[in-house]
Order: sequence, then structure tokens, then C-alpha cells
Amino acid sequence: MNKYEIIDLYGYKDYAYLKKVIKKTLALEHIKKGIFSIIFIDDEKMQELNLKYRHLDKTTDVLSFAYEDNEKLKFKVRHLGEIFISIPRMQLQAQEYGHSERRELAFLTVHGLLHLLGYDHTLGKKEEEEMFKKQEVVLNGFKF
Repeated sequence: MNKYEIIDLYGYKDYAYLKKVIKKTLALEHIKKGIFSIIFIDDEKMQELNLKYRHLDKTTDVLSFAYEDNEKLKFKVRHLGEIFISIPRMQLQAQEYGHSERRELAFLTVHGLLHLLGYDHTLGKKEEEEMFKKQEVVLNGFKF
């Protein structure tokens, strides 16, 4: 059984619906024994993380820290990693893209989770198309 926790360090309370989004994403990828965390933070903390780990002195919407970068390691339970989501950035993007905060938060959650599972849209057009197609498959099943 998959286990995850959402740690809300920002104080954003409207995320109960993510349970279904996460479940659908994990089912699509055939993940049955995964463990991970999603942490809601502010832009200041996100900028600190981005500078420390990516050497980029700016905020971003989502950062994923995958624990399974070594394919030779095999465990009965998959320790997938952590996803950090900037709530202020999510709110701004929802407004900019003209959709709800729920839809944007769901997108960032799926996007971060797919990164934990090894997808990387920065590797090229083919990888980007594959990842973005999976995101849409998950998100199109919900009304936000």
C-alpha cells in the first residue's frame, strides 16, 4: 500500500481532493508500495531550496527530490522522495493561466510525483511529451 504525507508549512487547507489525484497517478504508473512526502512552503523557502540544491537564486513552483536515482537498488517498498510546492507561486500561476487553484495544485502535485518516478521533461522533446501526456491523462479525469 502506498503511503504519503502532506506537510502544510504554509497554512493552505484546501487540498483533501489531492488524495484522488495522487491515487490515480500512482495507479497509472503501477506503484503499489511507494512512500513520499509533499511539503507546502512559501516562496522564500522555495528560493532557499532552489539556491542550495540547483544553484538558482530564484523561486519556482515545484521541486522534487527523488530518492531512487540508482536503478540497481531494489527494495520491497519504494522510497520515492519529497515534493516541495510553493503555495504563493501556485496561486499566482492559477491566476495567470486562468484556472482554479485546485487545478494548479493538482497539476504541480502530479508533475512533482512524475519527477519522483523518473520522468524528466528537461531531457528532450520526446521525454517532455511523454511526461506532459501522463499529466493530462490524470488531470482530465477530474473537475476542478
